[in-house]
Amino acid sequence: MDVLLGLVLGMVAVTVLTRSEARRRIALLGGFLRKYQLEKHMTQLTDGYLRAAGEADPERAGPIWRNQEATEAVLQAELDGLADDLKDVWGERLRVSRWPVGLPLATRLFPQASFDFRALVQLHAQGLARALRNDDGLSLKDRAFRATAELLLFQHSCHWFCRSRTVASARLLALHQTAHEQVLASVSPATREGYRALTGV
Repeated sequence: MDVLLGLVLGMVAVTVLTRSEARRRIALLGGFLRKYQLEKHMTQLTDGYLRAAGEADPERAGPIWRNQEATEAVLQAELDGLADDLKDVWGERLRVSRWPVGLPLATRLFPQASFDFRALVQLHAQGLARALRNDDGLSLKDRAFRATAELLLFQHSCHWFCRSRTVASARLLALHQTAHEQVLASVSPATREGYRALTGV
């Protein structure tokens, strides 16, 4: 009975600490995101891409594609700004556990099993820039597809930082009907290689 009670109390303590750490992380990242409108602009851009890609008439699709350029520029500036803002934060506060589930104090107790979120955001900013520059000379539709994948992977990383990799992947699937593996396969090779080297995924 004492063993069972101890296990229950231990599980309760872990749950409370995990939720507390998640709230702290959400507040930390949210404080930086508050000055930007990344989510709003991501939605605007992906909706615009879908409209342009769905237009069968090239003459009508052209203006729709061009109309996305302003939103693309704003998104890139905001993501670059976020990456710059995070540079001044104490590194330990922005460590992310590589483990699939969130456990309290995991990044402090097992720092070798964690990575720097600042480096990951910088990687995402560079990945979006490559996609928008269209370094690989993709078609408009393929360029839009890649840029969307870069943004979805960034969103996944934010959820991973706040909660865990498993929760982030579940949210990605629920919100966009897209698996994490599919998104990772759709970003540029440079982003994918850098992401895997940093996160271990």
